[in-house]
Amino acid sequence: MSPAIDAERVIADLRELQRRTGDSDGAQRLCWGEGWRRAREFLGELLSEIGLEPEVDEAGNAWAYLAGESEPALAVGSHLDSVPNGGWLDGALGVMGALGVLRAWAGAGGKPPRTIAFVDWADEEGARFGRSLFGSSAAAGTLDPAELANARDSDGRRAPGVLAENGVDLERVLECRSRLERIGAYLELHIEQGPVLEAKGVRAAAVSGCTGVERVRFVIQGRAAHAGTTPMDRRHDPGLVAAETALRVEEIANDAGGVGTVGGMDFEPGIPTAVPATVSMLVDLRHREPEALATMLASARDAVARSAAERGCELAEEPIWRIEPISFDPELVGLARDACEQVTGAAQELSSGALHDAASMAPHVPTAMIFSPSIDGVSHAQEEDTAEPDLAAAIESFGALASLRLG
Repeated sequence: MSPAIDAERVIADLRELQRRTGDSDGAQRLCWGEGWRRAREFLGELLSEIGLEPEVDEAGNAWAYLAGESEPALAVGSHLDSVPNGGWLDGALGVMGALGVLRAWAGAGGKPPRTIAFVDWADEEGARFGRSLFGSSAAAGTLDPAELANARDSDGRRAPGVLAENGVDLERVLECRSRLERIGAYLELHIEQGPVLEAKGVRAAAVSGCTGVERVRFVIQGRAAHAGTTPMDRRHDPGLVAAETALRVEEIANDAGGVGTVGGMDFEPGIPTAVPATVSMLVDLRHREPEALATMLASARDAVARSAAERGCELAEEPIWRIEPISFDPELVGLARDACEQVTGAAQELSSGALHDAASMAPHVPTAMIFSPSIDGVSHAQEEDTAEPDLAAAIESFGALASLRLG
C-alpha cells in the first residue's frame, strides 16, 4: 500500500515559511532577493530532515532525488518565489506538497517504485524582470537568455548582475536541460487563484491545461510641452494614446472571451506641469485558444496604432514574453480526476487562467496539476487564502495522484 501524505505537516510547513519570509503586507519572496534566499534555506532544513540535500542547477532551480526501484523519475514541485506583497500559498503550496510526497515515501521503508525528483523552480513569477517561468523554461530549452541580457528591475539593476549574485550565470542557464533526461512525468499542486472551485463547492480538481499569453510593451513617443501654455488641439500626448488603448484592451478581451490587462504605465518626464514626451505601457493578453489569442494581439496593436496616428505620436513595440496555450496529458489528467474523487468524492476538471511551471514541462513530459480552491478567488495579494479543510483535501489528492503515477 502506498504511504499517505501528512497534510497537517504540509500546512504547518507552509505556515512556518510565511512566518520566516512574510510580513503584515504578505509574502516577501521576490526571486533572487533576501526573502527568497531565506525560503531556500528553510527548504534545505526540511530536506535534511529526510536525509536529502538540494542540488541547484545552472538556472537556479533546486532539485532533490529520492532514489527508487526504477527510472525515469516522477518529478513533483512548484516554486517558492512570490510577487511583492504576495499570498502565502501561491507556489509554496506545491513545493511543500511535493516535499510531503518525498517525506511520505522516505518514511515508508524501502524504495518507491520509481525515483521521485523534487524541484523548486526559480523565478516562476517573473515579477522582477518580466520573464515568467524562468527556471522551468530554461530546463525545457525554451528560454532565450538574450531576453534578459538588458532587463532591469524597478531599482534599475540589470538581470545578469542580480542572477550572478545568486550563483547563476545567464549565459549558462540552458545547461540545466540535462535534468529532464531523468524525468518521465511531472505533477504540480497549486491554488486555483480564481473563484470557480469555491463557487462550485469543489475541494480539489484536476487541471486540463494552461492559457496562452502574449505580453508586450508599447512605447508611445509624443512631444513634451508645457501643461499650462499648450492648447489642447496642439498637443501630441502619448498619455492619452495609452489611456485610449487601455480601454480598448478591456473591450478586446471581453469580445474574445479572454482576459487583458494593462499592468503598468511609465510617463516621461512624469510631472504634472508637462505633457509627457514618452509613455510605455505593459499589456498582458490571455486566451485558451491560440487563434483567439492571436486575434486579441492583432486588435491591441491596431488600437494603439490608430490612436497614435490620430494624435501625431510615434509607436514602437517590444515583445516581453509569450507562450502558446498548453494542454496537459489526458491520461495523467484522468488520474488526477480519479485522485480527487478518491479523496473528496467529486471528480472535477478545469482549465487554468494563470501560468504555471507545468506549462513549461507539458511539451516535454506527461504533465498534470491539481488545484485547491481560493477564497473569493483572490491571489497575488496578502488576502490570498484557502480554508484549511480544502487545503488538506487538495494535498491528500496530490499525494494520491503521485501514488497512482508511481504505482
